Amino acid sequence: MLGAGTFREDLGASVVVALVALPLCVGVAVASGVPAELGIVTGVVGGLLVGSFRGSSLQVSGPAAGLTVLVYEAVQAHGLAALGVLVLAAGAVQLGMGALRLGRWFRAISVAVVQGMLAGIGLVLITGQVYALGDASAPGGMPAKLGGLTGLAGRAEWTAVVLGLGTVLIMVGWQRMPDRVRVVPGALVGVAAATAAAAALSLPVQRVEVAGVLSTVQPVGLADLGLLLSPGAVGTVVALALIASAETLFSAAAVDRMHDGPRTDYDRELVAQGIGNTVCGLLGALPMTAVIVRSAANVQAGARTRASRVLHGAWLLLFAVALPQALSAVPLAALAGVLLHAGWKLLPARAVVALWRTHRGEAVVLVATAGAIVTTNLFEGVLVGLTLAVAKAAWETSHVQVEQVWEDGTLCLRVMGNASFLRLPKLLDVLEAQPGDRPVRLDLSGLRHLDHACLTALDGWARQRERRAAAPGREGAPEPG
Repeated sequence: MLGAGTFREDLGASVVVALVALPLCVGVAVASGVPAELGIVTGVVGGLLVGSFRGSSLQVSGPAAGLTVLVYEAVQAHGLAALGVLVLAAGAVQLGMGALRLGRWFRAISVAVVQGMLAGIGLVLITGQVYALGDASAPGGMPAKLGGLTGLAGRAEWTAVVLGLGTVLIMVGWQRMPDRVRVVPGALVGVAAATAAAAALSLPVQRVEVAGVLSTVQPVGLADLGLLLSPGAVGTVVALALIASAETLFSAAAVDRMHDGPRTDYDRELVAQGIGNTVCGLLGALPMTAVIVRSAANVQAGARTRASRVLHGAWLLLFAVALPQALSAVPLAALAGVLLHAGWKLLPARAVVALWRTHRGEAVVLVATAGAIVTTNLFEGVLVGLTLAVAKAAWETSHVQVEQVWEDGTLCLRVMGNASFLRLPKLLDVLEAQPGDRPVRLDLSGLRHLDHACLTALDGWARQRERRAAAPGREGAPEPG
């Protein structure tokens, strides 16, 4: 049972987390191209349902900026009605991965790929929200968005720009306030200030459109499942499941370093996320992940148990039911400011500099992943990053060395290391440089790995030496090692 002191700490932390989560839930939904209420629905499910599971003790789940780009692309391609099916299927994939105990394997994903993924998401998020900051419509596709930035100044509503930038400045300045003041989240203060200014001055800016939570929820029907026969939809499902799972489990590793409580059970947390996304899909809401911003706020606010996560979901539900019309007063530019700030924090500038000094290959993977996401899409960009990371690891572990030693008048070529196709050009250069007029013996006993490409090449080289040695007046056939 919870003690009175523990409950008070969890209750206080839940209020803080709910205040942090509220503007992010709404902002992520708007940026994803769906009604604002669906973001709150996902936050409620992440608190009341996922928060009650034992996978992680203090990690908080809800809609995340990291999935905004993918969800927006999915809604544009398949329509809002298809969102529930895609999220439902992604939740089922996560459940399967958790049941197969694959959660721990996500720790094997290259950190450079994850940082590159977050950087790419941050760049795409910033590019899209710059338009929302000025109440201007954004063109479709990243190339068009980037190209349209040059003429954006002439189309932007500068009143909205001032409100949005004011929100960002308040959030940045709020971080310098005393701890007792920062109990109230800077994002909430910034949005509240912008909303109050817009209302008091009757500013002509675009505001959040509100239809009510119950009217926005679109439960999935059996007829909707036919969408999963589309290859494009299947790709979106796989991307949602993998990216949401990776973001959740990397967040769990970070949160575990912030407190001394129970460590995360990765497989249980993956099952919990799968259940949460399955329910979100059934309700037609946004997908969820564990969110490091809310999780860190939960720890820093003094949370002790899972109760804080559940209570934060209850606060979000109370707000959605009791005060839904309050959202209609929020300027879209203020939410754009919140997401611009979130996107900026996703850019790992310091990590790139540090990696370039110590592990340049990792820095290249990070930048290439981010660039691929910006120029293509999230799923393909992550695949490019993973491919580069695997190729880099294969190259670095595939070392081959050839030593030349004379033994009783015969040149012995000792091949050591890992002989793979990646090092085949170097190996052949050494072998083909040997004069054909002297005997050579190959010693392969020092090889830890010999792939088929290298074996075939070595056999071909040996046969060629034998044919030359068999010619009249020629010597130098290689002896077997």
